[in-house]
Amino acid sequence: MTTERLITEDEDLSSKAAELRGLIEYHNHRYYALDDPEISDAEYDKLFRQLVELENEHPELITVDSPTQRVGFAPIEKFVPFQHEAPLLSLENAMNLEEAIDFDRRVRKLLATNEEIDYVAELKMDGLAVELVYENGVLTGAGTRGDGYTGEDVSTNVRTIRSAPWRLVSPSNESPVPAKLGVRGEVFMDNSDFEKLNEERSVRGEAPFANPRNAAAGSLRQLDPAVTASRPLRVFFYGVGALPAEVEFATHYDILERLKGWGLPVNPELRVCHGIGAAVSYFEELVEKREYLPYEIDGVVIKVNDLSAQSLLGEKSRSPRWAIALKFSPHQVQTHVREIRVNVGRTGIVTPVAILNPVLVGGVTVKRATLHNIDEITRKDIRVGDAVLVHRAGDVIPEVAEVITSRRTGEEKVFSMPTECPDCGAIVVRLPDEAFHRCINRNCPAQIKGSIVHFASRDAMDINGLGDKIVSRFIDEKIIRTVSDLYSLHLEDLEHLAGFGQKSAQNLLKSIEDSKHVSLSRFLYGLGISHVGTFVADLLANFGSLERVRSAGMEELQQTRGIGEKVASAIATYFSNPENSRLVDELLELGVAIENQQPVRVVQAGYWAGKTVVFTGGLSSMSRQEAGRQISAKGARITESVSKKTDVVVAGADAGSKLDKARKLGVKVMTEDEFIGAVTSD
Repeated sequence: MTTERLITEDEDLSSKAAELRGLIEYHNHRYYALDDPEISDAEYDKLFRQLVELENEHPELITVDSPTQRVGFAPIEKFVPFQHEAPLLSLENAMNLEEAIDFDRRVRKLLATNEEIDYVAELKMDGLAVELVYENGVLTGAGTRGDGYTGEDVSTNVRTIRSAPWRLVSPSNESPVPAKLGVRGEVFMDNSDFEKLNEERSVRGEAPFANPRNAAAGSLRQLDPAVTASRPLRVFFYGVGALPAEVEFATHYDILERLKGWGLPVNPELRVCHGIGAAVSYFEELVEKREYLPYEIDGVVIKVNDLSAQSLLGEKSRSPRWAIALKFSPHQVQTHVREIRVNVGRTGIVTPVAILNPVLVGGVTVKRATLHNIDEITRKDIRVGDAVLVHRAGDVIPEVAEVITSRRTGEEKVFSMPTECPDCGAIVVRLPDEAFHRCINRNCPAQIKGSIVHFASRDAMDINGLGDKIVSRFIDEKIIRTVSDLYSLHLEDLEHLAGFGQKSAQNLLKSIEDSKHVSLSRFLYGLGISHVGTFVADLLANFGSLERVRSAGMEELQQTRGIGEKVASAIATYFSNPENSRLVDELLELGVAIENQQPVRVVQAGYWAGKTVVFTGGLSSMSRQEAGRQISAKGARITESVSKKTDVVVAGADAGSKLDKARKLGVKVMTEDEFIGAVTSD
């Protein structure tokens, strides 16, 4: 089909609108269902604009099923229940290959056969499960999974998803669309669309989505369909609910082929596998292939292909016995090092960072991983172009865990630290007693940006909306030079900036104004003094006032439990520097009001008195900072690293390498529940 005749012939407006609608739906079908587009995106957009313009000029031509009406819905007050005619069950998970093989044994035992089972292996999309209902080929409703029996009615929002057809097609009399059909699918977002969406949100000063799945789920569950329509959602279908009586299928693969024929997009990455061994082999292929896919997946779904066998196997209360999801490891995922860059931090430390092919690790898309320092790169022999395994240390910080040397091609390149700062061109040095390299220029733009971002962070001044990109723009456009300049900003300084409307500018200025009232510990942490994290800042707050901290000498600082010679030296050096003192005075003159804190009485007896404690992993009942404060008041000393001198390691969820080291050294390990019990009983 072509678009030429639409341009060259003068025809009846109603017929022209109908033909445009037909062309757009045809190309939607080619693009989403068949994955075989006939025209470019630009040509498609041209068709769509023609229809929009025609309907704008002649509103009487608009039909309820026009492609332009996918965004034309009024907001709803709340979601109403959506009843699934047949349960939309979850899948049992296999976390390793042995569990997948056990699944196959159970299937063959229940079917009383020693023959190999034919399976269909499909990608497990990392999105949101939905069911769409079509009556006489027309989309009439849609709902989320919910508890499997009742979900939320998201019909209006689903209608805004371009790949979800409003009307099914019948390619032949041999496969007519049934009178009623419930189809199951997964709503998701492509990685590139996800990144673009987050960039747009960042420009508007909005918080970015953590990962594509969260973005897709949050977008579909909007009360305003216009918001959903503005998000680049897609959907792949993988099955049906209650099988229509008038349609006969022999296999699950037949269902997928029929869905495609009716115009419903089905993920083309699937395979019919003879035996569990073939399904496992496909899974292993996907372990390597997943980083190159345009969307996130978290495993492979293995389904018995024969529908009569599925019927014999039946379901358990929450999942079918004829299917299982073989999940990828959430801790380590394979990807490739595309390049190695260096980042300059607020203290001048130059940190090498691996730029990776994007990959999902523990529910978060990882595109870069810290390499710490040149010694770590040398120890692990990490080179540009290497295939590597990455994990999130403590389920937070992405790291390169291991190089897969067997996959080297000889094209990999050894990395060397730069001799000049990439941001200011100053000399980069490595001092004899340090493991890292450092830019020696204190006026380096990267250091200034980093110090302002740190100052505005949640644990410091908590200035909402002042992230990396906004600060970089302010510095680059010479709107601010130091943290004190933040408190001299006015509305006219921001309104002319791209992406800053009057409301967003007012919100930022209000957040800056609100930050003027701050506790002593948060203010001290925000100054970015070397070695002063949130814990040390809390200890310093026991001095009672900023002036007492500023005037304290090395000896007095070291008398504070938890502050050693190195930390005391850093604090004293900071406040003895005239430039730093001038900055603090400027902040006070601009209205920053520091709330002096009463010293916390430290208990010198009891279980925690004298104990050296390390926290690792996440705590569910409180933050690690709050946990540290509680036991510091009981005489404990909190440190960041595990050694033979450590008395207790408190291990929360997804504890990382610190837990492993504690076990090797024989250090006492407490779970969160044990920790809470010890705190309350002491």
